[in-house]
Amino acid sequence: MAKIPKIIPVSDLRQKTSDVLKDLSSGDPVFITQRGRATAVMVSMKAYEHSQHELDILRLLARGEKEIEAGAGFEFDDVLKEADHFLEAARS
Repeated sequence: MAKIPKIIPVSDLRQKTSDVLKDLSSGDPVFITQRGRATAVMVSMKAYEHSQHELDILRLLARGEKEIEAGAGFEFDDVLKEADHFLEAARS
């Protein structure tokens, strides 16, 4: 069963900022509405960094696809070494 998202109006954010920030530690995003419409999403710093890391990986993959199409490329062993280095840096 899908988890129900946490949705709060901007007025609650103003009045209960500390409580909202504590709720972010669960890892789930908080959707902020204004005049009944979604206007923003708040996530924890950890969740934000994780999504940015995933986005970086997707960008690298897209760049690799373009290079393959253009006939440019790298030796497979070099790619694996760079990927290992990238993953180690992400764990630190």
